[in-house]
Amino acid sequence: MTALIPGEIAPPARLLMGPGPISAYPSVLRAMGAPLVGQYDPFMTATMAETQELYRQVWSTANEATLLVDGTSRAGIEAAMVSLIRPGERVLVPVFGRFGHLLAEVAERAMAEVHTIETAWGQVFAPSVIEEAIRRVKPAMLAIVQGDTSTTMNQPLAELGEICAKHGVLFYTDATASLGGNPFEADAWGLDAATAGLQKCLGGPSGSSPITLSERAVEVITSRKRIEAGIRDEDDPDAADFVRSNYFDLGMILDYWGPRRLNHHTEATSMLYAARECARLILAEGREAVIARHQLAGRAMLAGVVAMGLEVFGDVAHKMSNVVAVEIPEGVPGDAARAAMLTDYGIEIGTSFGPLHGRVWRIGTMGYNARRDAVLTTLAALESTLGRFGFAVAPGAGVAAASEILGQA
Repeated sequence: MTALIPGEIAPPARLLMGPGPISAYPSVLRAMGAPLVGQYDPFMTATMAETQELYRQVWSTANEATLLVDGTSRAGIEAAMVSLIRPGERVLVPVFGRFGHLLAEVAERAMAEVHTIETAWGQVFAPSVIEEAIRRVKPAMLAIVQGDTSTTMNQPLAELGEICAKHGVLFYTDATASLGGNPFEADAWGLDAATAGLQKCLGGPSGSSPITLSERAVEVITSRKRIEAGIRDEDDPDAADFVRSNYFDLGMILDYWGPRRLNHHTEATSMLYAARECARLILAEGREAVIARHQLAGRAMLAGVVAMGLEVFGDVAHKMSNVVAVEIPEGVPGDAARAAMLTDYGIEIGTSFGPLHGRVWRIGTMGYNARRDAVLTTLAALESTLGRFGFAVAPGAGVAAASEILGQA
């Protein structure tokens, strides 16, 4: 039997207006098609160093240990946790959405003693609540999400660094959904570790995780025991100090990205090019200008859905700039309406997880799609789709309201 050989891949045209991944900047896609070079080619090592410097500016940090972990944003999360947490150490995770639960799970897999505090989805934590939990739990690390796309909430971080420093706690945040489209000040806020991904506000594909580490975090990482060869006996008194992963051992990855260039893995060259271009675009436009563009597009989308008679989920005062959650109107089949937008208009919006699955749609305005035409096209398509499923919308109301916001810029 002759095997069927498919043709060259040809994805359909899509406008990705969900909570991520999003439509990448065209120049990021072009960068990924650039020629490959060897992992120790002078161009390669120079590009790695250049990318590190670009991301120091994106993170707003002077941290020398600013680099990429090859893999999706979850790879960065796991690298940070498995490298910083010693088995048995206490980790405090404030949970306000699905991705707080993820941090707790990864910490458990790193053999931490995990303690969580929770608030209702759609809310964030007051710093005083987190400090009270730190006093009670006495953790080695506070691990918290900045922007949780499952709820669209943006947890304020500015006061937490001082709290952590006062209590001798490492301060880690997952900024996957927020970096690039919302304010982030790694040094000013006292972060010890922060990780992200390209596929949200940074405007690239999933597959590379920017990370930055304070000197204190690097000291913790480099103080961990290294396995030079073979597998150590579990009865070894130092065994608990070994990093349980080879691939995600940040001590080894730091040696690879540092001046010694010790072989650890083969860098994902095309993803390096993509990550470099994402950062270059942000800095060429201006970091604050990109944040302002996300804020403008987010306000316009918010005004548009409200004008259409849709209810917004959660505490809007603490919503991320780059995604809004709207209640699915009664009588409208949420998944069928999303499918109709994809089929009829090539526009993807998202549903959510857990208690919000089937209750809200999440509409993103991120990266390349934080722009006027993407916002207005999505609102027009949503209006038409809602009408098809029996939800009456005043003709043009959403587009008009968004246009008014965008016209004020």
